[in-house]
Amino acid sequence: MAIDIGGTGLKASVLDAAGKMLADRVRVPTTYPVTPTQLVEQLTALVAPLPASSRVSVGFPGVVRRGCVLTAPHLETKAGPGSAVSLVLRKQWTGFDLAGALATSLGKPVRVINDADLQGLDVMTGRGVEVVVTLGTGFGTAVFDHGRLSAHLELSQHPFRHDETYDEQLGDAARKQVGNKTWNRRVARAIATLDTLLVFDHLYLGGGNVRHLKLTLPANVTVIDPNAGILGGLRLWELDAVS
Repeated sequence: MAIDIGGTGLKASVLDAAGKMLADRVRVPTTYPVTPTQLVEQLTALVAPLPASSRVSVGFPGVVRRGCVLTAPHLETKAGPGSAVSLVLRKQWTGFDLAGALATSLGKPVRVINDADLQGLDVMTGRGVEVVVTLGTGFGTAVFDHGRLSAHLELSQHPFRHDETYDEQLGDAARKQVGNKTWNRRVARAIATLDTLLVFDHLYLGGGNVRHLKLTLPANVTVIDPNAGILGGLRLWELDAVS
């Protein structure tokens, strides 16, 4: 079973041994405010209609190490992405053992990593430095070096331009505010900036907002399957270790 936790939606499906979906993806909106316990309850209800599975992979919109949440920039807000942060929710999310809580609720072993990292597991080829960028509620990234997942870099929270972060400049709220034309120019600048920073061999663009792209992309930049956040679930269990 693979679960994709997004800032606007919770999605899940079950994969076969070849990594193909055995059932149509199920989806419900992400509700706010949401505590860790409430999210576990919502995910448990979401996957109940799906076919039987033996293990679970989860992509989470924040920094996760050894199954525990370190940051949850969208989920700690009072009313959803872009709204004020709840210090109470931040305290509840920080250090929360999401993998353990889901394993208890679902009765199966669970692995949790960043959602962009999980998308990257679906598309990376193992050749050179490969970067994944997700354009959705926020701006997610993942980096692979010859097939090995690097420590997660929370570039979304790093300054990008005009003293604002990648999230603030390229997230869905910013796209709606400035319009697709300006947003596309910002995406092009972000790609160039990441190329300067990482000198990538290939970059993959995913997330729901790729449908708004009107760019002529460089030859080493590819748009990926919108379901990559689920399809990477099988490969997660092939990793020797999960950061």
